[in-house]
Amino acid sequence: MGVNTWMAFAGSDDNAVVDGDFAVSEDELQSALKAIRTGGINIVAIHSHMTHENPRILFFHYWGRGPAKKLAEAIQGVLLAAGLSGVSASAAK
Repeated sequence: MGVNTWMAFAGSDDNAVVDGDFAVSEDELQSALKAIRTGGINIVAIHSHMTHENPRILFFHYWGRGPAKKLAEAIQGVLLAAGLSGVSASAAK
């Protein structure tokens, strides 16, 4: 059904790009968006792939450029903020 979260990195350690797609529940969307923008990564699109699904799943595409470690930390922050990592944000600190 196309429900996935993915990311791709390219470039060098100092000058990398990240591009990807997050699948989140409607309740997770705002915390995920805030976390990715805090990490300096741009939102490219927000949309749904399906109709009448329950729970409601939304997708957002993103793109960012910078040091690879900073980009990876920003993505990790989204996983933690949205509860998608299996680890709580407080346990990760």
